[in-house]
Amino acid sequence: MRLFTPHSGLYRLLLSSLLATVLLFSGTAALANNSGSEQLQQPWSALLRLHVTPEGRLNYEGLLADEDKLLGYLQSLRKVRPQAENWTPDQLKAFWLNTYNAAATNLVLENYPVASINDIRIKTLGSYESPWETVVVNVGGQNYSLNQIEQLLRQQFRDPRIHFALNYGAASAAPLLAEAYTGSLLNQQLDQQARRFINDPAFNQFNAQQVQLSGLFRSYATEFGAEPQLLAFINRYAYAPVPATASIEYLSFSWALNSPTSLGNGPVVGRK
Repeated sequence: MRLFTPHSGLYRLLLSSLLATVLLFSGTAALANNSGSEQLQQPWSALLRLHVTPEGRLNYEGLLADEDKLLGYLQSLRKVRPQAENWTPDQLKAFWLNTYNAAATNLVLENYPVASINDIRIKTLGSYESPWETVVVNVGGQNYSLNQIEQLLRQQFRDPRIHFALNYGAASAAPLLAEAYTGSLLNQQLDQQARRFINDPAFNQFNAQQVQLSGLFRSYATEFGAEPQLLAFINRYAYAPVPATASIEYLSFSWALNSPTSLGNGPVVGRK
């Protein structure tokens, strides 16, 4: 009787078949996993396509007619346990970006009409909570505020591009993307958001001697770095390179609502 040896043709054939089966199963599982995470975001993506203007403003008034669809999407997140899912880091990051944006949008809708998200106060027992600290969504049985989700994103992923993707509800914040973030396209989407925001003269203005940057960069200076690092980041996306010798000035940040026609009579300047 011939023995099964590592050098036999039959052994190599069986080993190759086993490896092919494992790779096929892994690929199929990864495809199904990616499809599942993106399918979860389809209702939110459909709402964004309908209600985000070409300028990246959100038509809250129009969205009121679809409020039940937004609530249905947020309710579906109660059953999702992101850390228990076999998701990639980009899928996780995309999930939390979408969760933040949908929850922030719903918070504005619940208090609409409002001139600024900062005007919202949620009554609690004997006090009031700010829009950033109040509970806005339940994910996998756990309650989250907007600040908690933002801190999770900042600490877990350390990617400053998230600040061009989050819906801060402010006129001076980055224009919104008219689709949900997905793990498979996330880097392209975040680069697109960074490039759009940085090169828009409504938010940032450049010349050889001085750059006037959005107050967003000052608010999150710990992530964008000191001036040399900040300018290097800007130059990754700027259409015209900014000289390293250019001085930096920061523009005021308007917290007027990021709707097509804000209810505010003028800019609401401040920080959350």
